[in-house]
Amino acid sequence: VQLQAFGGGLVQAGGFLRLSCAASGRTFSNYAMGWFRQAPGKEREFVAAIRYSTYYADSVKGRFTISRDNAKNTVYLQMNSLKPEDTAVYYCAADSSGDGSSRSRSDYNYWGQGTQVTVSS
Repeated sequence: VQLQAFGGGLVQAGGFLRLSCAASGRTFSNYAMGWFRQAPGKEREFVAAIRYSTYYADSVKGRFTISRDNAKNTVYLQMNSLKPEDTAVYYCAADSSGDGSSRSRSDYNYWGQGTQVTVSS
């Protein structure tokens, strides 16, 4: 599976962005999909995941929404009410065997290249 994330950019605090991640392959619907982010000097952290259900980090719950369109082989991350602390490189990832509940980077076997999100105060 190859993943390509896009949709990042510069936005003011309180604004919104929608990230997309396009996947290659015909078995996209079988994969749990996740979004992670990495801020400068910090470890990559879980943001959200989806397969049968959706899962969110506490820091984004109520502001971010993950969704997927299996017909388009695409997963989305709608980010509302953005805060400066949301600034990071956002990565999409695929887990070929999980149910989407994993928050561990090591459970995701495929990764996209990342897209920069910068939120100004």
